Amino acid sequence: MDELDGNGAAGLLQEIFGAEMTVAAATCASCGAVALIGESGLYAGGPGTVIRCRSCDGVLVVITRVRGMHCVDLMGIRAIDMPLGNIASGGA
Repeated sequence: MDELDGNGAAGLLQEIFGAEMTVAAATCASCGAVALIGESGLYAGGPGTVIRCRSCDGVLVVITRVRGMHCVDLMGIRAIDMPLGNIASGGA
């Protein structure tokens, strides 16, 4: 499976979280490295989508689709920091 960068998951992450997640800074639960999700390693096309830490290759995010529903595992992320104004508001 070829590695891409996390920007390749932008559409999928937008569909799930309703925000541009590639600009969010994720702290790896394994090594503590902090990087934008868009700079992480992306492995897609298998039974799911896997986003890995570039520093230690630890799994940050796993996304699968089961019975028409996205299943998201974020156990590899200790913290996510989102730039202010990046989350769409529900108001007009």
